[in-house]
Amino acid sequence: MNLLVNRTTRTAYSTIGDFFVNGNRFSYSLEPADRGLTADMTADQVAAIKVAGMTCIPPGTYPVTLYYSPSHQGQVPLVNNVPGFADIEIHPGNFPKDTKGCLLLGSTESTDFIGNSDATIAQFYTLFQQALANGEQVLITYS
Repeated sequence: MNLLVNRTTRTAYSTIGDFFVNGNRFSYSLEPADRGLTADMTADQVAAIKVAGMTCIPPGTYPVTLYYSPSHQGQVPLVNNVPGFADIEIHPGNFPKDTKGCLLLGSTESTDFIGNSDATIAQFYTLFQQALANGEQVLITYS
């Protein structure tokens, strides 16, 4: 399964994008603010720029696995091997305050907001779990 986050709108508080599953547009996405991190930065360079909990991850392609999230009390997709970041999950939420670097999905969007996140995430989790059950590798690209 190939996932794509195409970042389109940046504000001081959030980064909104379009989320694709296997080349098909699936939903909107919301992340924290883009602070200019790049794919070629080291973890130390990222740490010098990053504002903890308020910075979106660097562009790049990362593997996604299933993970038990203590904060969400259940299994969620986890974005792995992100330089300078840990515990980057894909989970429900509507506002920048709901993400600490994680990816939120929703079917509507406006400034610093995505809506209908619970239903959108439930649909995505079904596709994600089917891919894992089929033995597929899941990769996500942030651009």
